[in-house]
Amino acid sequence: MGGNQGNCDSEKPLMELTENEGLISSSREGKGKRLWKKVKYQLVEYHSLPGYLKDNEYILGHYRCEWPLKQVLLSVFTVHNETLNVWTHLIGFFLFLALTIYTAMMVPNVVDLHRLQNLPDVLRKADFQKIHTELATCLPSFSNWHVMEALYNCLPDRLSSSNHSNTCVLHSMRDDVANIIAPLLTRPITRWPFFAFLGGAMFCLLASSTCHLLSCHSERVSYIMLRLDYAGIAALISTSFYPPVYYSFMCYPIFCNLYMGFITVLGIGTILVSLLPVFQTPEYRNIRAALFFGMGFSGAAPILHKLILFWNQPEALHTTGYEILMGVFYGLGALVYALRIPEKWMPGKFDIAGHSHQLFHILVVAGAYTHYRAGLVYLRWRDLQGC
Repeated sequence: MGGNQGNCDSEKPLMELTENEGLISSSREGKGKRLWKKVKYQLVEYHSLPGYLKDNEYILGHYRCEWPLKQVLLSVFTVHNETLNVWTHLIGFFLFLALTIYTAMMVPNVVDLHRLQNLPDVLRKADFQKIHTELATCLPSFSNWHVMEALYNCLPDRLSSSNHSNTCVLHSMRDDVANIIAPLLTRPITRWPFFAFLGGAMFCLLASSTCHLLSCHSERVSYIMLRLDYAGIAALISTSFYPPVYYSFMCYPIFCNLYMGFITVLGIGTILVSLLPVFQTPEYRNIRAALFFGMGFSGAAPILHKLILFWNQPEALHTTGYEILMGVFYGLGALVYALRIPEKWMPGKFDIAGHSHQLFHILVVAGAYTHYRAGLVYLRWRDLQGC
C-alpha cells in the first residue's frame, strides 16, 4: 500500500550519501538496498512536499511524505512535526473515554425535594410508638444519607432523643422507615444527552488524531481523513448543545424540541457537507464556512433563554460561566490556528513542538473538558429538582 515516492525529496539526498560515504556500489547491493530503505523514509522539508500536503509554510521541516501504511502507523512512536498533533488528541480521546466510564458508574440516589416538603404529614401518619426509640440507631443502615438527614431534621422534637440501650430491631425498623422514605425517592434524570456529548467529543478527538497520523500516506487517504476530521468537528459542536438545551428546557417541551431539532438538523447538514465530494469544490467553500459558523453561534439563543427563565437559579449562572469559558478556549484556539502563531514569528523554530495546531488541539481538549464540568452541574441540578 505504499505511495509514490517521486514527489518527495529527502532532506539528505541519496546522491550526497553515495558520494560522501561510499555506501552504495554495484558490489554492495545488500547494503545499497538497506540504505535506500533508510533514505526512503527520511523526513523532508516543506518545499519538497506535493501540493496536497502543503498547509503551513511556517513549518519548514520534519514532514513525512507518502510513506507506506505500515511505516505511517509506526510513525506514531517517532518524532516528526505531527507527533504532538497525534498525541494531544489521542490522549484527549482516552481522557474522555475514562470520563464516560466514570459518568456511567456515577448513578446517585436522588431525593425529590418537592415531595420532601410533605414529609411532616407522612410522619404524623406513621407508627411512632414503634419507630421513635430506635430510629437514630437504625438510620445508618440506609445508604442515602441525604434522605436520612432530611428525615431526622423533620422529626418532631419528642423524637429527637433515642433510647440507645434497647436493641435495634433491624429488619422491622428498616421496613417501617423505608415505607416512609420510598415515596420520596426518584430515579436520576436521563443521561443520554450527556452521553451524546461525550460520544461526539470522543469521535472528534479520535478522528483528528487519525487524520494527523495517516494523511501523509497518499493524496486519496489525505482527502478521506480531512473529510472525517471535519465531520468530527461538526459532531462535537452539535452534540455539545444537547446537555445545556435538554436539561435547561426539559420542563418546556416546545422550546426543548425546537432547539434540539434545530441543532440536530444543522449538525447533520454540516456532517454531510463535510463528507460528500460534491460539496468539496471551491464554490461551496463559503457554504461550508457558514455552516460551521452558524453551528457555533446557534448556542447563544438557548443560553440567553436559559438565563431569562432561571435568572434566580445559581445553577443557571454556574453553567453559563462554564459555557463562556468553553467559548473562550475554543475561540482562542481558532484564533491561534488562523493566525499561525507562534511559528509565523519564527519559521522553523516550532516545527516539532509548540506550533499553532498543537496549541489549538490543547485548547479544544480544555474547552471540551470545561463543557463536561458544566454537564455535571446540569445533572446535579435536574437530579435534585426535576421540573
